[in-house]
Amino acid sequence: MDCGPLKIKMNPLVSFVSIILILAFILWCILAKEHANESFGSAKTWITTTFTWLYVGSQDVWALAIIAIYFSKYGKLKMGQDDEKPEYNDATWFAMLFACGVGVGLFFFGVAEPLWHYVGPNRYTADKYMPDNELAQWAINLTFFHWGIHGWIVYVVIGIILGFLTFRKGMPMTMKTCFYPLIGDRIYGWMGDLVDIFSILTTLFGVCTSLGLGTMQINKGLNYLNEDIAVSTDNQVIIIWAITAVATASVISGVSVGIRRLSEICFGLGMVIMLMVLFLEDTWYLLNLYCQSIGFYIQWILQLGFHCDAFELSSKSYGAADRGRAYTDGEGDGPLNWMDGWTIFYWGWWISWSPFVGMFIAKISRGRTIRQFINGTLTAPMIYTFMWLTIFGGAAIKTERLAAGDGLCCPSWNTTALGSLTDLQLADYKTTKEGMKVCNGKGGPGPCGDCGWKLMSEYLADNKGASPRNVVDYIKGNTRWLGKYKGKDDKSRARLSCMASEEMWFATVSTYGDMGPFLCIISLVGIILYFVTSSDSGSLVIDIMGANGDQDPPILQRVFWALVEGATATALLVAGGSDSLKALQTASVAAGLPYTIILCFVTIATWRALAMEVGDLNPYGPDFTIALIDPFTTLRPKLWLGFLKNIFVAPLSLYNCLKKHNMKAVGASVAAGICWITWLSLMIVEIGYLHSKHWKAEGIYALGWVFYLGFVTIITATRVTIRNHYGINGNPIEDFFAVLFAYPCVMIQLETVNKRGGLSPLMPDNREQNRPSDFVIENKATSHGEKETHA
Repeated sequence: MDCGPLKIKMNPLVSFVSIILILAFILWCILAKEHANESFGSAKTWITTTFTWLYVGSQDVWALAIIAIYFSKYGKLKMGQDDEKPEYNDATWFAMLFACGVGVGLFFFGVAEPLWHYVGPNRYTADKYMPDNELAQWAINLTFFHWGIHGWIVYVVIGIILGFLTFRKGMPMTMKTCFYPLIGDRIYGWMGDLVDIFSILTTLFGVCTSLGLGTMQINKGLNYLNEDIAVSTDNQVIIIWAITAVATASVISGVSVGIRRLSEICFGLGMVIMLMVLFLEDTWYLLNLYCQSIGFYIQWILQLGFHCDAFELSSKSYGAADRGRAYTDGEGDGPLNWMDGWTIFYWGWWISWSPFVGMFIAKISRGRTIRQFINGTLTAPMIYTFMWLTIFGGAAIKTERLAAGDGLCCPSWNTTALGSLTDLQLADYKTTKEGMKVCNGKGGPGPCGDCGWKLMSEYLADNKGASPRNVVDYIKGNTRWLGKYKGKDDKSRARLSCMASEEMWFATVSTYGDMGPFLCIISLVGIILYFVTSSDSGSLVIDIMGANGDQDPPILQRVFWALVEGATATALLVAGGSDSLKALQTASVAAGLPYTIILCFVTIATWRALAMEVGDLNPYGPDFTIALIDPFTTLRPKLWLGFLKNIFVAPLSLYNCLKKHNMKAVGASVAAGICWITWLSLMIVEIGYLHSKHWKAEGIYALGWVFYLGFVTIITATRVTIRNHYGINGNPIEDFFAVLFAYPCVMIQLETVNKRGGLSPLMPDNREQNRPSDFVIENKATSHGEKETHA
């Protein structure tokens, strides 16, 4: 440990703005938790309805891009210099990246998710004619889908470019570095700082919500092992700070000591648990399930990977009964909110964690080729994760089936209504109005289902003259009536679907006889350690970003960010309970939308960086004199005026540009002018319709956007022609989207390109660089004549 003078090294803008926004956001979630929950829930639902195609499609594009890189010559490039060797051995490297990436989630979802897909409402359970074995296979496959290539790919995208630019080109390890191949030194400005601030927020919120919600599972596990340990906020706060204390010590010791050893230990514990269950369970059943599930995943991955629930999100299946669709209930072939609650939730969650996990796995991957990196961060994790999900998901489904075979069911008793019955009402509970309310229905007390009637009838038949209070007391002390276990002391059968999600894991491993308590204990230890590794690696990544990419930030800052994580989770849990944590979690998922756009640019930047490195693109070749973002990133009034001018007179600028290049100017300019004026006029008409009862122009905006696309197409064609004339890097797709979203900036480029061919380097020259605009503050305690330095 460094016991020397206190030292602080940070980007003040990124660090202080992040802290202020974190405090403001936490206060909102605490003081207005219901409003925050509702707001972010509505935002996530809107994202699902509006941008499912973007979430789903972008994941597929990233996956295809990484696969292309893997099989191309770029896969041989090293994340470091050509003579460098990997810093960690393969086993340690995999343990650390796995513990940081998904380790803790597999304990919660490894049992719960396959079971939810098996018994819960979805488009597969809606089909009453689907064989039960096929439904079980789909439950495993959906879980594979959410934890497979589409999940890990976001980490790989960030990890490749950060590792390559940091270790091969000497650039700072921070998220803004990802954009250097696109905009060069312009990352050292407010836009780069904004990316880092946003990345810090998403990382902190993601880690804090996992820490807060995870403590509930740990508390539940402790209560499961010892009923004297209550499920309470006080105990959960103790758990949070115990995890924070260990995580702080780990992050102080650094990656090579604390984080490394903890990752190795928790990964080893996970292996022990997984292999024990493999051998304790029907081993041949699980091996068969693993083999066939891999094949099922490969068969359906393309269909699932592009599936958007288009019909479900569009409308209910009215008229389905008339068409003989007997298994539909008018809500479609499954619940309308399934995509929002599952796939979009997962994609948003993976994406919001991408800056954290992507940066961490880049940090520990120095000296590896890109192909090795992809194998270790995509191929190997998928194989291991699928084995884990098969073993525990397959065991859970089998446990659920065997429990049902033993007669365990899931009644939902309303003990208040039951206890208020008279003896006469209880004796004839099936027919009396009050007796019909002894179970909970969807809207409150209501009729019991077959499960409740069966259990009540059996009890009353064996206990003549029993009072309502006798029944209530019996229910509370009888696990069979609660639908959980075969008996209070017999947990060999467990109806998992009757339990809370936090209890399912422990109930599953408890079915293995004398080994059950042992598996519960080491599971609890493993869960705690996985949370510690997520917390300490998250703290380190946040500190690195706050220190402008310094990979060895001062110890004081590491401690600060680790304590901020613990304090944030504690404040939300104590003041707002699970509602505040869920609001923060929903906000993190919703943050996946803007980060999806960021990752799309990062994918392009990755391809360009690798192409420049091997000489397929010339980083010093001709470029536009003005970058697209220059009007927003430079203090040049002339650019601001040019931007404002081209909002309104872009066709005139197009005419001048074409004329200077001796191209046919009149036809294209007139056509562009007609399209632009028509688009603007129709938008004004649409606005008038929305604010006036006398205007009859509903839907006129659709025609307006057609004309706008015509205008965009004309400008795009001009940009392609001029770009090819000067030999500027690019392609028509990039040209189209540049015009679509920033046509005034494009017009500035076209107006000025003939003044200079451009020589804008988009890759750094040397390995060790210090940018003057990279504003870093370094304060040291002064003594014996030492000076305070500002770099």
